[in-house]
Amino acid sequence: MDESRQPAGAGAVLRKLVPPPALCGFLLLLALMFAVSYGVGAAYGPVAPGMHGTRTGSGGGGTVPHGDSGGMGGMSGMHG
Repeated sequence: MDESRQPAGAGAVLRKLVPPPALCGFLLLLALMFAVSYGVGAAYGPVAPGMHGTRTGSGGGGTVPHGDSGGMGGMSGMHG
């Protein structure tokens, strides 16, 4: 009966599948902010004194200051 309600073709279908430009802009800005903050963080390193990256390899375990087991719950004698 009423044929004016049907989509005009591929253009109408494509418009329904593509997210709005504001959402695309927001996601692009979010990705850009993440990349910049990651770059700044990598350039300046750790923010607290005494923070070090994890070491890999077979070395003797270092000492833990003030008897703190580093959150291991009494498992400081285990090696792995």
